[in-house]
Amino acid sequence: MKRRTFIKGSIASGALVVAAGAGLLKPGQVLAGDWPNAAFSATGMDEAVKSLFGSTDAAESADIKIKAPLQAENGAVVPLKVETSLPAEWIAIVAEKNPSPLTTAVDLSGGAAGYYSARIKMGQTSDVYAYVKADGKVYMAKQQIKVTVGGCGG
Repeated sequence: MKRRTFIKGSIASGALVVAAGAGLLKPGQVLAGDWPNAAFSATGMDEAVKSLFGSTDAAESADIKIKAPLQAENGAVVPLKVETSLPAEWIAIVAEKNPSPLTTAVDLSGGAAGYYSARIKMGQTSDVYAYVKADGKVYMAKQQIKVTVGGCGG
C-alpha cells in the first residue's frame, strides 16, 4: 500500500468517526419499531393478545401451520416454525402457561412472507398459540407441546 493512499484513508476514516460522534450522521430510517412493552409484560394470555392486537377475538384458521415437537425435552429451548398463506402483517407466539405468555412477535409489514422460525422458552406443558394478523383481522392456530424439563425456572 502506498503511503499517500494510507494517509488519505486514515484522514477520511477519522473524519467519519468525528462526525458520527458529534451526531452529524444519523440514519435516514429508524430500523426498530416501537416495542410493545405492555404485551410482553402481561401475565395473562388474553391480556397479552389484547395489548398486541387490540382485541382477543381471533378466528381459528387452517391456513396457519405450526411445526413444533410434540414433546420438548428441554423447555428452555423449544424450536418452532409458523407458516401461513394469509397476507400476514404480524405473527405472534403465545405459550398459555408461561409466566409471560407472549414469547415472541414479529412485524411482517412491507410484504414479507408469512413464515417465522424461533426458539421459545416454556415453563411447563401447555398449548402454544400462533396468532397472525392479516387484512386487519386476527387468526390463530394452536398446538399442545409437552415439556419434560421446564425452562422458565422449572
